Amino acid sequence: MMIDTHCHLYLDDFNDDRPAIIERANAEDIGRFYLPAIDSNIIDSMLQMEKDYPEQCFAMMGLHPCSVKENYEEELQIAEGWLARRKFAAIGETGLDFYWDKTYTQQQYLAFKTQISWAKKYKIPVVIHSRQSTQECIDVIKEMHDADLRGIFHCFGGSLEEAQQIINLGFYLGIGGVITYKNSGLAAVIEKLPLSNIVLETDAPYLTPVPFRGKRNESAYLKYVAQKIAAVKKISVEEVSATTTINAKKLFGN
Repeated sequence: MMIDTHCHLYLDDFNDDRPAIIERANAEDIGRFYLPAIDSNIIDSMLQMEKDYPEQCFAMMGLHPCSVKENYEEELQIAEGWLARRKFAAIGETGLDFYWDKTYTQQQYLAFKTQISWAKKYKIPVVIHSRQSTQECIDVIKEMHDADLRGIFHCFGGSLEEAQQIINLGFYLGIGGVITYKNSGLAAVIEKLPLSNIVLETDAPYLTPVPFRGKRNESAYLKYVAQKIAAVKKISVEEVSATTTINAKKLFGN
């Protein structure tokens, strides 16, 4: 079995065929799906999907850095209220995003650090979004690191040096469709890293792997990520599947 550690299957992109999406993934031996939050607008649909697939779908809670706007404090209060009410698989996705807009850079840092404190309080992983901000996110984790802090650098696409820093902190690298892109350079980095610090993800409906790049991503396509990692590291797909599943179970605790 493989685990999709990061997918937004609750979004409207899947409204017309959500049951079929799950069926196709199950047919490819993908049996668990971790659902990262974005902001308060998606909570109802995310929790409904978890309710519909209680043995397979597991919700996170958090505020995405691209959703950090003027009302970020209100959004954080909503997320914190949910964390006090019930258990979640992780905090996330949170982090920093300096690709689209730097208007709320200071607020992104405040929101990120607040959510890291939640992960430590509830002793659950933190799932980190680090677009154009990998080293900055690493620096925040280093600042706040302790024995209870663990998690994933989702959609990792950084350098070998950054990957080693993340591994040294005890965090995992979330690897998805980007590894199949010829010009990403990610395959060369992954070739030099231990499988023991890698988990698989799709980020569906985004970042679709080759050969479906440009189309909607879905969890069934996780196999193409596993195949690429296996080819790069010259090991079997079965070893990639088994080890990354063990890693995910170890991190999330189920």
